[in-house]
Amino acid sequence: MIKLNAIKSDKVWGYELWEASTHPNGLQHELQTFTGGDYPLLVKVIQADDRLSVQVHPDDEKAELYEHCRGKTECWYVLDAAENARLVYGLNGVYTPSELRGAIQANSIQDCLRYVNVKKGDFVYIPAGTVHAIGGGLRLLEIQQSSDITYRLYDWGRGRECHVERAISCIKTQGERNVSAFPGVFSCPYFTLEEITVENEYDSVVDSAPHDTMPCDFVLAFIIDGTGTINGTEVKAEDTLVFAPSEKFCARGNLKIMKIVPAGQRYR
Repeated sequence: MIKLNAIKSDKVWGYELWEASTHPNGLQHELQTFTGGDYPLLVKVIQADDRLSVQVHPDDEKAELYEHCRGKTECWYVLDAAENARLVYGLNGVYTPSELRGAIQANSIQDCLRYVNVKKGDFVYIPAGTVHAIGGGLRLLEIQQSSDITYRLYDWGRGRECHVERAISCIKTQGERNVSAFPGVFSCPYFTLEEITVENEYDSVVDSAPHDTMPCDFVLAFIIDGTGTINGTEVKAEDTLVFAPSEKFCARGNLKIMKIVPAGQRYR
């Protein structure tokens, strides 16, 4: 087990902490060395003091076509939220590419968006192709494929580059789910998440690798809240740890933990 050091990236709307990454744009050498290569997931904490752009991420097929890389399916767990905080999750109707272009040109695209109020503990699954935007006053845990491709559809007049045609070409409406409190366990084609509550002690073992050990066999633990120790190492909120296959996972204290398992890793 190792504890990772987050990499901070300042933004016009706030900042990101890259908690677990072997992506070249935020490479943690200790994670790359420990897992032996290209870790398939990227984990961030996002502090949004202002709203982010309205954006779309490509799926694997479009990402390979346009950028020769992975697509970007992701999810958000709300760590903290201001009163009446909200985000954009999909469109509020069916629109043709021509209608979307027209709305962007007329600065009325916000009238086509679906707004959802969120609170601490809520969970949002964002399959690639979903139109989305984080609102101001939110702090989120983001778990995603290891990709840094974002196509901005609209940026609220801030003057940054937008990628309207590629964004529109990537839009999908399938796969959106209701926004609600995290259900305890969640799985998608790229990762499985489990929320673990530790009251005094919790003991487990990471599954063994069913083949020669690969980066996808390593499991992450993100501390949502609390203090304590894991395998004897002191931990607190927003710490991230990495576990090798077959390694013991021994937690002591009062902790809420998000266990993050890449697809390909057997899970129990």
